[in-house]
Amino acid sequence: MQPIETPDAMNAFLDEHFPELDQSLGGYRIMAVGTGDVTARLETTGRHLRPGGTVSGPTLFAIADVTQWLAILTRIGPVALTVTTNLNINFLRKPKPGALIGRGSVLKLGRRLAVTEVSILNESDGEIVAHATATYSIPPH
Repeated sequence: MQPIETPDAMNAFLDEHFPELDQSLGGYRIMAVGTGDVTARLETTGRHLRPGGTVSGPTLFAIADVTQWLAILTRIGPVALTVTTNLNINFLRKPKPGALIGRGSVLKLGRRLAVTEVSILNESDGEIVAHATATYSIPPH
């Protein structure tokens, strides 16, 4: 199976295999793809904010999970049923409304498990607002 190697191919994969993402997160797009690395962007709107005008924790969690999952697919190809088995997230500072950038990468890739990390930044000032690590189960393919 060929890895997914371009932002356009990654966005097309998401549109085809995970259309619910647009309904739940909206505005999430892949900006750059490397071998084991993905950079994504989310333009937050009012639906992503919690009381107090900051981006919600569930929104940050979703960016972390999807970005790390896609980083794995740059290595193994479009294995859509690769699933999260564990995700730990640290919220470091209040994210500002506006665009957020997720930079995810594969730390270790085995036959059945992958370990990843992602940093989520405010696009406006480059400040890291959250950092997450995760483990994913890779089905036989």
